[in-house]
Amino acid sequence: MSASADGDGTRVVRAGLPEEEPYAAPLPGPVFAAHYHLPGDPTGAPYAYGRDANPTWTALEQAIGELEAPDADDATGADDGGVPGPVHTVTFASGMGAISAVLLGTARPGDVVVLPSDGYNLLVPTRERLEGYGVEVRTAPTGGDAQLDALDGARLLWIESPSNPGLDVCDIRRLTDAAHARGALVAVDNTLATPLGQRPLALGADFSVASGTKALTGHGDVLLGYVACRDPELAATVRQWRKTVGAIPGPMEAWLAHRSLATLEVRTRRQAENALALAEALGGRPEVRDVRHPGLPSDPSYALASRQMRRFGCLVSFTLPDREFCERFLAALRLVDDATSFGSVRTTAERRARWGGDAVPEGFVRMSVGLEDAADLVADVERALERAASGPDPAA
Repeated sequence: MSASADGDGTRVVRAGLPEEEPYAAPLPGPVFAAHYHLPGDPTGAPYAYGRDANPTWTALEQAIGELEAPDADDATGADDGGVPGPVHTVTFASGMGAISAVLLGTARPGDVVVLPSDGYNLLVPTRERLEGYGVEVRTAPTGGDAQLDALDGARLLWIESPSNPGLDVCDIRRLTDAAHARGALVAVDNTLATPLGQRPLALGADFSVASGTKALTGHGDVLLGYVACRDPELAATVRQWRKTVGAIPGPMEAWLAHRSLATLEVRTRRQAENALALAEALGGRPEVRDVRHPGLPSDPSYALASRQMRRFGCLVSFTLPDREFCERFLAALRLVDDATSFGSVRTTAERRARWGGDAVPEGFVRMSVGLEDAADLVADVERALERAASGPDPAA
């Protein structure tokens, strides 16, 4: 049986490991080197200078590539026309390093780029940067495949599905086919889903991009990003951008990320189960409206997400009556940290409007569900809602 037939749990614990060698560590430690011994002509040398390549990056990039495209089969078990072939992965110092490499490294003055209007809030300053370089930027919401209407003449379509923080889902295969028919490249931000939840390359995308800071590494202690693609020329463009701007990951961060991949399957499975349990509990609360989670059967995106995704992720979003209620709720939580980012083993939540970059109500909460016992999380959230509903603490 080939390795491509292994289950998710088996693949993540073996991903990117070297051939067994007597008395050697299964996962070699980080290589700290600014330069390498380099006799003769450097052409073709695997390692020449520390900004170009590093053995620790190489192992992690191999591991991520194995997860992004383990074979030519469909990501959800159905035939979606996935294309076989090697995957080229390039790691970065952060998710924004990876995003910038694709958007700023691919677009040229006069090109048209299509972005989601409801995506990650740093896409807004990225759009401004693109426009400053003479790139035309069009935006449309994720839901309803609205980006279809903006594709004519585009050079690049950027998809974020599920969107952050609203958790809308679009049909990646449909949008990718439409974009390719118009000669456009397609990049998918797969941060929320991870390669175990969704495989954009199998759905036709040219780039799968993610912040490894989130669920991929999952412990809230590493900043990392990556780009995976099948086309070696596109990979070379992204790699050259990394080299030019110096957005390289540290060896220690790359090693920690590779170590953390081994638990990706158990983490994301537990997080998805907990997120669904919490979403179901929130749906029955009178203080809460607009509960969103792609795995919730009542969610508007559920039918599409079920066809396209293998796991539904750790995020739940919902709206509380107002800012004050929301802040009382967050302060009353015992098991949930008030923090940004998502995907950690510990549950976090925040009033997302505090950043000012998302079109969300003042009482909108983005909650990243961790690995705690679901019953404990639900009880803690319900207690905090009841306390927030009782009004301000007179002693405060």
